[in-house]
Amino acid sequence: MSKPEILVLGRLRPPAIAALEAHFTLVQPDPGIAPGEAVAATGDRFRAIACNGARIDEAVFSKLPHLAIVASFGVGYDNVDAAEAGRRGVIVTNTPDVLTEEVADTTLGLLLMTVRELSAAERHLRAGKWLEGPYPLTKGTLRDRKAGIAGLGRIGKAIARRLEAFGVPVVYHSRRPVEGVAYPHYPDLVAMARDVDTLISVMPGGPATEKKIGKAVLEALGPRGVLINIGRGTVVDEAALAEALASRTIHAAGLDVFAREPHVPEALLAADNAVLLPHVGSGSEHTRDAMGQLLVDNLVAWSEGRPPVTPVAETPFTAWRG
Repeated sequence: MSKPEILVLGRLRPPAIAALEAHFTLVQPDPGIAPGEAVAATGDRFRAIACNGARIDEAVFSKLPHLAIVASFGVGYDNVDAAEAGRRGVIVTNTPDVLTEEVADTTLGLLLMTVRELSAAERHLRAGKWLEGPYPLTKGTLRDRKAGIAGLGRIGKAIARRLEAFGVPVVYHSRRPVEGVAYPHYPDLVAMARDVDTLISVMPGGPATEKKIGKAVLEALGPRGVLINIGRGTVVDEAALAEALASRTIHAAGLDVFAREPHVPEALLAADNAVLLPHVGSGSEHTRDAMGQLLVDNLVAWSEGRPPVTPVAETPFTAWRG
């Protein structure tokens, strides 16, 4: 019996590819080819897509009239037009939960690096400057800080637990209060930034959050302020952030995500009070393989007629397309 075909757009790790090949026949265009071109070159017969970062929008959906599922790698899925998928009866899945603890760990590491200038201190040592004198005492510390988390989902809650263990008070911003959470809630981001000195963004991407952390938020955060972004790069107005760092409107920033990855603005690269990481929040083999397996599990569920494991909110499962 022949295996169902799946169109693979973007790069997946070998364990995920091997797990997919056990159940499906994979069609893998060159990852550098635009999704629309890949579909045009391979045909409109596909009912399932496995993707990692590839833009799946109305133009792609229109070329695949039989499509039933898009299994997206990652907890964020702003690369997929999920609203359009919902209108067309296509299920979109993502890979939440399995990366929660890893990303929360990275967030605390990035916060410590930023506040205590740990990467700068290491550069001081490697450059031989310790022989000339000790690294200067850091102005920043976690000992007298209050953190505001923008986006208190699974990852935000895991970050909050870690901050509590460090003795750092936590408040949060979201459109609505999160059920079962005792942390103080701020419906207004600027108001929260004014009341804290450490802002950690775990907000998703998309038009609703684009450049939400801009000049007003940064000015409210103030000269002791530290911004950590572990969510989506598009949430931050990078030009406004570069200006705030250069003028010392805020104290420092730690960023793991950027608006146009892998391109990082020169003004941020030049900032001596910014710690920059190349989107490594979930970047361990252990966690990336768990994410890949969840992507596979969603596709296997589809092939066997079972409900998907992790459908996104815009495409709640009722039944598979015939």
